[in-house]
Amino acid sequence: MTITRREFNKASLGALSLAALGGNALAGPENLVRKAIPSSGETVPIIGLGTNRYGVGNDVEKRAVLRAALSRFHELGGTVIDTAPMYRNSESVLGDLIADLGIRDELFIATKTDEDGGAAATVAQMQRSQDVLKTSTIDLMQVHNLRNWQEVLPILREWRQEGLVRYIGITTSRANQYEEFEKVMRQEELDFIQINYSLEQREAAERILPLAADRGAGVIINRAFGGGRIFEKVGDQPLPGWAHEFGCESWAQFLLKYAIGHPAATLSIPGMTKLHHVDDNFGAARGRLPGAKERKRQEAFFDAL
Repeated sequence: MTITRREFNKASLGALSLAALGGNALAGPENLVRKAIPSSGETVPIIGLGTNRYGVGNDVEKRAVLRAALSRFHELGGTVIDTAPMYRNSESVLGDLIADLGIRDELFIATKTDEDGGAAATVAQMQRSQDVLKTSTIDLMQVHNLRNWQEVLPILREWRQEGLVRYIGITTSRANQYEEFEKVMRQEELDFIQINYSLEQREAAERILPLAADRGAGVIINRAFGGGRIFEKVGDQPLPGWAHEFGCESWAQFLLKYAIGHPAATLSIPGMTKLHHVDDNFGAARGRLPGAKERKRQEAFFDAL
């Protein structure tokens, strides 16, 4: 399924998701909910993998746990993996694990740059990412927390033109950057933005997410669990019965479906270092996503806790 940027701006991402799902909520990679990347129409599963805790160095036992999680992620149909040079040695660990599993061609690898030492330093950092991730092409290269975006974005465009990266974007997880973030979104053509959004942190829905839809940018949601504090708030409280109507069986799925249910959202990238994290989170990529009224009900429920 492919659509143009203009067609995307006229279409509902929710409708695209249901079309990709085909109305079938059975388990299996072929039945994951997928959404379209606006600039190309390429579809991706709505659950990706965040890897800021993959920097375990050469610890054999810890790598084995991560390998099992990554293998399960792939087995369930996951493709998008988000990493960064600033996540300690996560890129190196991922590069080794992906090569060991032999799954690079089936993945969508996103990483970042945060250099402010000029063009040469930025290029060197991205080349190192290629090396340690063991890939000549990065699917998505992002300017981390807008760092030196004025100099970096032109370099990313050159790399995209040369086929070294497929998509480019910017990231933040800080509300105090939203004003500048919005400015960059308005003046630059971006394939993706990455931003924090959750039941606990909804500010992005006021201006950033609607602007992304208007500008035809894909949206990667980070911190859908609000940094984990949300789980402390819900505590041992049982999931409301009405959450089962849109396929929720756990609080993680409840939270993920809320975030990805926003019409502008493309996918979320929760951290998953253990098998049970992968199995649980992938439940949010099956069935249907909550509609506008259901998402309002989720907000009211959460606010009343």
